[in-house]
Amino acid sequence: MSTMKELRDFQVAAGATFGEVAGVRVPMSFGNEAAALQAVQEGVVLYDRSHWGRIRVSGDDRVRFLHNQSTNDFNRLQAGQCCDTVFVSSTARTIDLATAFVTEDNILLLVSPNRRQQIMTWLDRYLFPMDKVELEDMTEVTACFSLIGENSAAFLEKLGIDTDLADGTHKIVPIEEMNVRIATGSGLATAGYTLIVDVSDAATLWQCLTELGAVPLGETAWEHLRVLEGRPVPDAELTEDYNPLEAGLWQTISFEKGCYIGQETIARLNTYQGVKTQLWGIRLAAPAEPGTIITAGEDKIGTLTSVVATESGAVGLAYIRTKAGGAGLTVRVGETTGEIVEVPFLTRGYLDEVNS
Repeated sequence: MSTMKELRDFQVAAGATFGEVAGVRVPMSFGNEAAALQAVQEGVVLYDRSHWGRIRVSGDDRVRFLHNQSTNDFNRLQAGQCCDTVFVSSTARTIDLATAFVTEDNILLLVSPNRRQQIMTWLDRYLFPMDKVELEDMTEVTACFSLIGENSAAFLEKLGIDTDLADGTHKIVPIEEMNVRIATGSGLATAGYTLIVDVSDAATLWQCLTELGAVPLGETAWEHLRVLEGRPVPDAELTEDYNPLEAGLWQTISFEKGCYIGQETIARLNTYQGVKTQLWGIRLAAPAEPGTIITAGEDKIGTLTSVVATESGAVGLAYIRTKAGGAGLTVRVGETTGEIVEVPFLTRGYLDEVNS
């Protein structure tokens, strides 16, 4: 029996129903959406991110290479640190929001499920024969989980794990004779940790965490959470139409580092305060389809990108023209109305002053 099948068997026993994400079979629901979303606030949930891509970048030139390929400053990172970074095109259009974990001898990238192959191909394209860099897709030989919730630190302490990890760091810890890489950050704005383990230990770790009280969270509830918190994803908010400043990913960008792909465009937008569109949350009076045009009066001011249904109504994410306004703005969304709201994942740089 394969180890991933063993993990899936545990998930089936917990009530999981499955679907496909980027061609991979994943738990879509555990039939517990309301309880899981409540546990984010009052306890801790366990989200299986094993279908997200994990790419190992090794070799003597790995730091310089990734420093030149994405928006964050890899030269300042030491082993045991991690950061979010964005891969962008030469014209600064977003390809993916990734997390990088720096170790003594490699950098592991956690990338979106539907960008795994594209990022591998993208990085390989920019490798020159003299570069001492090796790329390896580690997705099939590792598993990845996120613990999400305000009580996630207390939860790990039940396992005897010291949770005094500083923000933006990770380390290997033993859990029941397994070596687990634990990093601060849940992938969302809510507190939590990301765990990476050898695939042979995936089922054991899942069982250990759920038996201790972590509530399983399926893909449907993850989508709900990420929209509520404002994490942009490829093919919805991160597309060829938008750059990372518009997408509210200022926290992933170094404006002091040297040249990298897309740097000139991003620097110019920042220097000349040229961000004309911004990503916001939106509360809708009734459901609407992603892609619906948003208007204020007679003017088209934006586009709806994602929508989820909640107990208190439909909520979504939308790009809105900067000049039209921000939080508190009432808009027309197709046949319904909506109110623009702040979401905690996004940052805005100089735009915080513009919007205040």
